[in-house]
Amino acid sequence: MNEKPIGILLLAFGGPDSPEAIEPFMKNLMGGRIPPPALVEKVRARYNLIGGKSPLPNITAAQAGKLEEYLQDAGGNFTASVGMCHWRPFIKEGLEKLLAQGVDRIIALSLAPFYSIVSTGAYKEELKKAVSFLSGRVPPITMADSIYNNSYFLDAVAEKVTLGLAGIPPEKRKDVRVIFSAHSLPVTYIKAGDPYVEQFEFTVNRIVQELHLENWYMAYQSKGGGQGEWLGPMVEEVMDEVKQEGFTDVLVVPVGFVSDHIETLYDIDIAQKNYADDLGLNFYRTASLNTSPLFIQALAEAARSLIK
Repeated sequence: MNEKPIGILLLAFGGPDSPEAIEPFMKNLMGGRIPPPALVEKVRARYNLIGGKSPLPNITAAQAGKLEEYLQDAGGNFTASVGMCHWRPFIKEGLEKLLAQGVDRIIALSLAPFYSIVSTGAYKEELKKAVSFLSGRVPPITMADSIYNNSYFLDAVAEKVTLGLAGIPPEKRKDVRVIFSAHSLPVTYIKAGDPYVEQFEFTVNRIVQELHLENWYMAYQSKGGGQGEWLGPMVEEVMDEVKQEGFTDVLVVPVGFVSDHIETLYDIDIAQKNYADDLGLNFYRTASLNTSPLFIQALAEAARSLIK
């Protein structure tokens, strides 16, 4: 066992951990600009429907705890912490926690399964800033690759799809339309070389092959308000198509999101479900990975692959 522990830093987007945090969280998202009051109230109303705050900080902390426990049980000397891009604990705070544990190296793991400059890329930039601020105090840091092709990650998602299908009445199961969803992004990023769509496609194709799915779609959700073309089709557009084809059941798989937060609990469970209800479709969603043992194994595998 190493004399000093290896630090694992889980990098995540972040989310307001209290009703009072909603406005300052939005300010961080907007690069320090004060969000318009009407927008704050719109977002606050959505959070009120899912408990008044985001569960993401607590879920990510639980993921770090499970990962540390798994790695320790496997015979290593590890300590894990969380660093978030847009809310506490910020990436700098996550680094400081690891430094206090006396780590001699750090492995950073992005919780965004598909690489994009606006997710993992942004986390990397914040990590660089934090390292610069803590100049001279931070040991070597290695950033793990995206986990989109990690066998444990693929198995973790496949397990949730299998469980989701099992929750649908047997007589409807063969005709259910499975919709894999990921966050929409401006097309300009993809044209500039962002591998996001390519990685999304790889993951979905592997899961479809593993489970022998025949009726499936790839779609996007949670589109932002920026100008220009965004990735599509949207989940709602796919549900329109399902309705037009005469089918009645859809199962949404939020493969682009590893934890529950507003984009699963509101965008899917409320907004998409309401849309499906209006179409007369029966709507189902697979559970998020959260602290799934297979997902924790995926993170552990990603970390251990960098240890020589």
